Amino acid sequence: MDYISTRGRAPALDFMGATLAGLASDGGLYVPRVWPEFSQAEIAAMAGLPYAELAQRIMQPFVGDCLTPERLLELTTAAYGRFAHKAVTPLKQFDEQQWLLELFHGPTLAFKDVALQLLGLLFEEFLGRTPQNLTIVGATSGDTGSAAIDAVAGRAKVDIFMLHPKGRVSDVQRRQMTTVLAPNVHNIAITGSFDDAQAMVKRMFNDKAVTEQFNIGAVNSINWARLMAQVVYYFAAALQLGAPHRKVAFSVPTGNFGDVFAGYVAAKMGLPIEKLIVATNVNDILHRALSNGDYSAGTVTPTAAPSMDIQVSSNFERLLFDLGGRDGIALAEQMAGFESTKAMQLTNAQREGAAELFSSARVDPDQMAEAIRWGWEATGELVDPHTAIALHAARTSGIAADVPVVTLATAHPAKFPDAVERATGRRPGLPARVGDLFEREERLTDLPGDYDAVAAYVAQHATPKA
Repeated sequence: MDYISTRGRAPALDFMGATLAGLASDGGLYVPRVWPEFSQAEIAAMAGLPYAELAQRIMQPFVGDCLTPERLLELTTAAYGRFAHKAVTPLKQFDEQQWLLELFHGPTLAFKDVALQLLGLLFEEFLGRTPQNLTIVGATSGDTGSAAIDAVAGRAKVDIFMLHPKGRVSDVQRRQMTTVLAPNVHNIAITGSFDDAQAMVKRMFNDKAVTEQFNIGAVNSINWARLMAQVVYYFAAALQLGAPHRKVAFSVPTGNFGDVFAGYVAAKMGLPIEKLIVATNVNDILHRALSNGDYSAGTVTPTAAPSMDIQVSSNFERLLFDLGGRDGIALAEQMAGFESTKAMQLTNAQREGAAELFSSARVDPDQMAEAIRWGWEATGELVDPHTAIALHAARTSGIAADVPVVTLATAHPAKFPDAVERATGRRPGLPARVGDLFEREERLTDLPGDYDAVAAYVAQHATPKA
């Protein structure tokens, strides 16, 4: 299996190369040259597999010759052995149609752990085959940062620099990053929004003054390996609900489009998905794009669901590439126009292709709070604000009653205790394994929202190329 750029001008890479590179050299995102497919019989044979074995089975076609099946299984077993629930991503039932897929049983209480625990091991595996160090540069709207830091803290040959928008992540999210004091971890709080931080990261990947001196890598969902790992839990949930003999719908709280794109990949691989519901908050660029073709960035509005306070969804480019006939040159022109004007219209092919599998919803703060209350009062389940947005979208989707609808629970409710308490009167507590979080020492660096300042800090603290 090799990987090509969505913008058509970067060299193709194998899985190891794409994992270590993160972003393509032409500014595009790596995708497999072809989508591997499973037959219905092959999918049916996966029912009942332990999660680590299912992960190895789903991911092996993407990995190719870079890892043997035996070694990949060793890595998935190690990655998911740290989860607090033996099912790794357990499925719970709300009512006769609505289900909850809990993705927050990893070490940092968020769905990002499912991918990043594995990605940290992949970095270590692949860097062991090369004399080089890796300088990871990432941006986080809350959960990616803590999950990535936990995955690589203390690992040899890796330095991580994680940018977050100052004052725009929850106290729990911030402390899960800033209380990790390993010498290879650098937390940077910048003035501005997540989109500002993300733009700096993308610019750094294309800054020759940086890339000639350091091997820059990515842990954000621009890194294909991270998306690949997220495909697995769509299969895990659907198999439990009757796939491949029964279709299942998924409602996904969406900011950067990576989590829901993993569902698209699952569908391309043969999983029978009825619908992927893209649930946004008032920062609704994806809802506008999918409902009327208007992919235009506005001003970010801070909300109680900060991981969705995004106006530029990086992974949407992967979908546009696939739906546009995989024409990298045409997409490069389309994205260049967007990057200069912050506005573009989807083509007819992109709109019509998306409509076959995707629907979308814009959920306001009152609807979010109502969904949190419903979860608690009707079922005794506390859900965080991001999950609540997807739950509202799921319950109002109009999907036929005989189709199960699975809401992806992307974070533990204790990561957002104020919003949950306002809606329910009940304040969720942190699990015992992170119960001392507010007693730990913090370490971070405040920098202005200025690219040169951030680039200079990275250059001062990173390990140069060998």
